[in-house]
Amino acid sequence: MNKQTILIGNLKPTPLGEVWAAISSRGLVRVDFGISRTSFERAVRKQTKSEIEYAPKQAAAVVHQIKEYLMGKRREFDLKIDWSILSSDFQRDALRAVFSIPYGETRTYADIAALIGHPQAFRAMGRANATNPMPLVIPCHRVIGTDGKLHGYGGKGGLKTKAWLLKMEGAGRS
Repeated sequence: MNKQTILIGNLKPTPLGEVWAAISSRGLVRVDFGISRTSFERAVRKQTKSEIEYAPKQAAAVVHQIKEYLMGKRREFDLKIDWSILSSDFQRDALRAVFSIPYGETRTYADIAALIGHPQAFRAMGRANATNPMPLVIPCHRVIGTDGKLHGYGGKGGLKTKAWLLKMEGAGRS
């Protein structure tokens, strides 16, 4: 990634704690919640190798959409995503497939691996999901185990948060 300034903004309070968002000139690069500004800035610097500027007005559109989502008023995000910040073609393919999972639905790690043409790579799919830098927007919480159970969630609160997000979306209701 070329040297650029990454702009950050935040949203509080939310059911997940304070939510942080970071954007580059190409789009969203990171979302995190339940962590301090210092921790978020450190993660953004490590990921992008860029300078950080707190710019809530420039990040307002992203933060507003996340707020609407957490309030149950938004089912899909209309945001530019900076896919270039992802570490590999596999991770980009995997997370683009996760991004396409509709609100309130789930897919298994194996489903996503098969969808991107790597049917045996469900463990690698799990790793790509675990390193998703934009949870909520790229809805990694919608990916479940083949056994129908929740497996892994890197966001604050772990599986409890994953279950809460799926319940909020009505996933699994008949």
